[in-house]
Amino acid sequence: MSRDEQLKQRWESVINILSIRFSSGEDLDLEGIIYLIGVQELGKINVAFKKDEKVNLMHIAICRLLEPYGYYEFDYFDNDGWPHYKIKEELPPLKAGEQSVLMKEAIVSYFLEKELID
Repeated sequence: MSRDEQLKQRWESVINILSIRFSSGEDLDLEGIIYLIGVQELGKINVAFKKDEKVNLMHIAICRLLEPYGYYEFDYFDNDGWPHYKIKEELPPLKAGEQSVLMKEAIVSYFLEKELID
C-alpha cells in the first residue's frame, strides 16, 4: 500500500471514530478535529469556551501536532493550566493543499501515538 493510500485510510478512520463520538456520526472537518485535539491537550473537558479561547485551543493543537516536525517546542503551563509553545522553526510557505496534507499527516501521527488508530 502506498504512503498516500495509507494516510487516506488512517485519516478516514480518524474521521469515523471522532465523528461517531463527538458529532452523532456527522463527519467532522479538519478544523473540528483540530479543536478537539486542543481540548484534549488542555485537559478541560465539558467546559463552555469563549470564542477567543476556541481560537487558542486550535493554536494549542496546531503547536502540539507540529511539535514532532520540529516547528514548535513545549515551553510551559501558565497559572490557568494552558500549555504554551515556542516557535523553533518557521513553517515554510505552503499552498492550501500542502497545509491540509501536513495537518492530516500530523493528526494521523497524533492518533497513532494515542493508540486510537493503527
